[in-house]
Amino acid sequence: MDRRRLGSSRPPRRKEDLDLDDVVYGVHAIEEALTAGEPLRRLYVGDERKRDPALRKLLDNAKAAGVTVRYESRTFFSQFPYRAHQSVVAFGTPFAYASLDEALAVPRAGQALFIVLDHITDPHNAGAIIRSAEGAGANAAVIPERRAAGVNATVRKAAAGAAAHLPIARVANVAGALRALKKAQVWVAGAAVGDGAVDYTQADLGGDLAIVIGAEGHGISPVVRKECDFLVRIPLFGTLDSLNASVAAGILLFEARRQRRSSAAS
Repeated sequence: MDRRRLGSSRPPRRKEDLDLDDVVYGVHAIEEALTAGEPLRRLYVGDERKRDPALRKLLDNAKAAGVTVRYESRTFFSQFPYRAHQSVVAFGTPFAYASLDEALAVPRAGQALFIVLDHITDPHNAGAIIRSAEGAGANAAVIPERRAAGVNATVRKAAAGAAAHLPIARVANVAGALRALKKAQVWVAGAAVGDGAVDYTQADLGGDLAIVIGAEGHGISPVVRKECDFLVRIPLFGTLDSLNASVAAGILLFEARRQRRSSAAS
């Protein structure tokens, strides 16, 4: 696991070995973590923002939650590899993943909707997909344990707080997870291009459904593709032959939501 020594810029304080995977950074992401009740160990705020009215609510919520607040110089924040920290960084506990059984047990308000990430390695894409899934009212996201972006600081930032609200199950094997979903009467639709894929507007995305999004540049792996009940494509009209994974996920998630609304209205 990638660990870096991040110490205070003030000599009297003992330096600590801190896991950057436990970092939440940026005002909005930290506000959402506090709102969701995520346990935060410490909150670091830049000296220049001590009296910033934009942080009043955040600092009040941190105090109410019993989170220790420390004010630090710019030197302290320069040690972080994140440019968008806004001089506001918190250290929490390791992200609490759900099991697949727990994800399936999430109460369903109508038809279930899951998003499955087949080895998405870009944390910005993973975070954006989680954000779209939460916005579309998905029950949970499913990600693999290996060769994929886990829920780290960059994912939480890109998710804009959604990781604090959407259950995220981490599984050993994506294909096995799809078999478990199908056993629970959830249909599996894979995002793909080429022969055998149906235009997403013509596909039935209205039932209990899991949407599978493949890795950047490679798409869904062959073993995962075999587990899909059907494949859907998003027609393109330009020169490029594929969309960014997070954009494709957003389109399919909200088409599934649209179909649910249309079905409820009829």
